[in-house]
Amino acid sequence: MHELAADYDELRSDVKESQDKSLEALRSANTPDARSVVLELDEADNVDGVNLPGDFIAEELVVQVIPQASDEFTCYSCFLVRHRSQLAREKNGHAYCVECEG
Repeated sequence: MHELAADYDELRSDVKESQDKSLEALRSANTPDARSVVLELDEADNVDGVNLPGDFIAEELVVQVIPQASDEFTCYSCFLVRHRSQLAREKNGHAYCVECEG
């Protein structure tokens, strides 16, 4: 007697019916389309007063630059201005801070 080989890749009938029912339920559900969701989000952003990346703000940035003091140095590794107490070493005319030399 010859038995047919079982096809384990084939979906069982009860699983297929379950998938079909859930797919139909999703299709019949009252869900908004993607465009309406995007429009709602855009309107919400504009109402909140949040500036979007494409918006231009005509605002001048004012920064006060303070010159380096006599007791400060600029680390040649991290380029931060440090107090002389943070000086770890000087080599070839370049100063290095304690954190960079760590």
